[in-house]
Amino acid sequence: MARGLILSMMNKENEQLIHEKITVPDEAARTSRQRLLSVLNESLTSYNATIILGRAGTGKTTLAADFVRRAARPVCWYKVDAADTELSVFCEYLTATLRRQRPSLDESPFTEITESVRSDRAELLAEAFVFQLSERRSEALLVIIEDLHLVYDADWVVPFFHRLLPLLPADVHLIITCRSLPPTPLWRLRSKQMLRVIDEAELAFTLDEALRLFETYGLSEEHARIALGNTNGRAAAIANFAATPGLAGRAMADSFLSLNPRKINALGQRTPDFQT
Repeated sequence: MARGLILSMMNKENEQLIHEKITVPDEAARTSRQRLLSVLNESLTSYNATIILGRAGTGKTTLAADFVRRAARPVCWYKVDAADTELSVFCEYLTATLRRQRPSLDESPFTEITESVRSDRAELLAEAFVFQLSERRSEALLVIIEDLHLVYDADWVVPFFHRLLPLLPADVHLIITCRSLPPTPLWRLRSKQMLRVIDEAELAFTLDEALRLFETYGLSEEHARIALGNTNGRAAAIANFAATPGLAGRAMADSFLSLNPRKINALGQRTPDFQT
């Protein structure tokens, strides 16, 4: 009865929210990247939080979404937009996604803090979230905040996360995706073993990962190697290379034709496969 009443109240309160922002993205990875999934699994137990850092097209969201679908714990997802710079808006969405897994979470203290004019309201809000997450424990929780860089300029970001991350309960892990380095005070948490960072270099496809991806399209090892060289392993670029008919074959042809005659002669009777 009580749970039903709470859920009914949540539905009314959430009518004004954009629900896609607190929903795990639908698109699935063409092939899972076990190397990075293992890093995230290890981070769950060794760190308070993980940052997945890279420019657009480096595979941050795809990796996070693939991981949460395999995670043996409930997931709360929040995609930040540039319009979420107000602390009250950020708090509203974060509360909404948390309440999907912890429906007994009481948002009234959060609202009271965000409506106050206290200079330390960001820190107080972080402590309020930690208190309720600690008090209302059930299953371990995985929280994803996507595209946090869009609100880096907000004055509450550093104090909120600088207070939140060290205090997170052991059964709650936070994953943040962003395109640029977090503000310095947050970045320094790396040295305190609170924060694991997966950066753009680590996000890049390895040869083995490229081979597995290209195999799903029926393409050869040569295609994968040339694509990797042309894209530097950037996730979106190499995926486009594999998925676009003819693109991998044309790159192979260009690569072959760029060889000097001595190298071509060294190929002997081997004929490159330009088919895609």
